[in-house]
Amino acid sequence: MRRLIINADDFGLTPGVNRAILEAHQGGVVTSATLMANGAAFQQAVQLARSAPQLSIGCHVVLLEGRPLLPAKDVSSCTSSASHGDMGLGNGLAGFAARALLGRLDPEQIEAEATAQIRRLQAAGIAVSHCDTHKHTHMFPATLQPVLRAAKNCGVKAIRNPFESSRPLPTAVLLARPGLWKRYAQVKVLRRFADQFRNAVSDSGLLTPNGILGIVVTGDLDETLFRIVAESMPEGTWELVCHPGYDDSDLHATRTRLKESRATELRLLTSSEARHILAQQEIELISFRDLDAH
Repeated sequence: MRRLIINADDFGLTPGVNRAILEAHQGGVVTSATLMANGAAFQQAVQLARSAPQLSIGCHVVLLEGRPLLPAKDVSSCTSSASHGDMGLGNGLAGFAARALLGRLDPEQIEAEATAQIRRLQAAGIAVSHCDTHKHTHMFPATLQPVLRAAKNCGVKAIRNPFESSRPLPTAVLLARPGLWKRYAQVKVLRRFADQFRNAVSDSGLLTPNGILGIVVTGDLDETLFRIVAESMPEGTWELVCHPGYDDSDLHATRTRLKESRATELRLLTSSEARHILAQQEIELISFRDLDAH
């Protein structure tokens, strides 16, 4: 049996991203989305979420490349003067990873900020079904434990497993698309944390899928790769991460590197071919809200 959660990240980033996620759910294959508590279009995302009761909403915890909800002094280990109070450092994920691996992140500060972000969604009336993190920062043990504590204390039952299977794509596909090799190499190196992740989540009592699909193809996801990912999907329950959106001026004003690709993903996710591929592969679509029933 193969079950798949298709989760759209960055809900709340811009009005165009919000609109695209709702369209990809109501007219497509998206079953879940994660909402950014500090996103510029947060309030609109909340209103749209209320109009789509079948869309499972989680919290997209932002620990870098975004403004914290707490005062900067209360999350000082995650900010710097150079970043003008933003979460993370000037060199993005690499800087964050270095701080995480060197033990320079304060777990109490991370837990407090993650809690504040989850609570903001709940205060807006959102039943938060799951959590993940922007740029998958909870893959690092130093970040994972405080995020797990925040989720559990807020009554959230599930968290993203940010680790892909050992062979996310066939070798022939990687050879045909050299641009995917860099992310493939990164994913392979980061799998060193996968066992720690599974043990920590099990100890916390939270639920998580077997793993994630789509990290290697982020920014390149099209119908061909969607079909290959579906065909290569192992048995079990997996999450496909996606980023639908409209490539407009609001999006270009953000820091995201994913711009034109979001429109491509929206077309794919709302296409009849996407549903046909899933049906052909006998893949059952579920949401994060359904995890405890499986």
